[in-house]
Amino acid sequence: MNALRAIRIGLVLLLAGALHPLTPAAAQPRTDRPMSRNEAAAKQKLNAWTIGLAGGLLEGAPIRFATEIARVVDESDALHVLPVVTRGPTQNVEALLYLRGIDAAIINADALEQFRTLVPNIDQRISYILNLFPSELHIFVRPDIKSLADLSGKKVNFNTPGTSAAYSGPLIFDRLKLEVEKIFIPHPAALEQMRRGEGDISAVVFITSKPVDAFLRGRWEPGFKFLPVDIGEADFLNHYLPSTLTSKDYPQLIAEGQDVPTISVPTILAVYNWPPGSDRYARLNRLVDHLFSRIDRFHAPGFHPAWRDVNLAAQVPGLRRFAPAQEWIDRNPATRPQRMPAGASQR
Repeated sequence: MNALRAIRIGLVLLLAGALHPLTPAAAQPRTDRPMSRNEAAAKQKLNAWTIGLAGGLLEGAPIRFATEIARVVDESDALHVLPVVTRGPTQNVEALLYLRGIDAAIINADALEQFRTLVPNIDQRISYILNLFPSELHIFVRPDIKSLADLSGKKVNFNTPGTSAAYSGPLIFDRLKLEVEKIFIPHPAALEQMRRGEGDISAVVFITSKPVDAFLRGRWEPGFKFLPVDIGEADFLNHYLPSTLTSKDYPQLIAEGQDVPTISVPTILAVYNWPPGSDRYARLNRLVDHLFSRIDRFHAPGFHPAWRDVNLAAQVPGLRRFAPAQEWIDRNPATRPQRMPAGASQR
């Protein structure tokens, strides 16, 4: 019995030593360990053209775009984009400003607004490469809700914290001067409660690229609908763009030939303004060339359908384009006639 116990103790100590080595060499930080010439060269080669791209939450559309960008622009040792999962739109801006190794981020245009007072020179530190896609506002309501005014004081779900809906949704409702009881639970749970008439949830707010699978595949009783949002109802022009939800987008919920006016939040590929001539600037310059010259590859099956509406020349109000991106567009004027996103306009 004592021998068996001794064996068990020995195994525990052996495993502990393997999992938590205490030797001085093992305790050294990775960067301080001596390297052979070949290993040092491999490390240099691996890091030379790597770019960190802040994407967002796993359940959001931006991280999918980040992953697809990485897939298309990757070229062995010439360029390697690393998509990074973050806590959402706000942290993507913070990551771009402060997180080591992050050179680019996918952000909502209105997420910059709260930083303008905190970081007065943010427009000099962040620029954009591409206006990716509009994230349409979907206000989906129960049959008893007929207008935005009917939502006053009611429970409205804005999805989980960190999502675009959780960030931009309350901002939009504030600009509409619409006071509601805001809740933040996963949309699938909120939609199921709405369907069953449980939890007193009157509406769910999605802010994402249309069409949304939940409304395409779900079966809804008559009366469930999207509420129209008139861009004239609030001062949206500095932050958002007009858009529509159509019967082609949601044939089960919108009658054929009818449209539901709404607004969209521009979602952009932003970069940090590294100084010209720097190593990080060179990496972003190469990213621009790989991304723009291969834009047609995003139209292949398997990529997000919103790529088909991306216009390389589309501008972002209130923000400067990264110089190499503008120079690429100037050298390739044929990019200008591309189709604009629905409801958007080149400014």
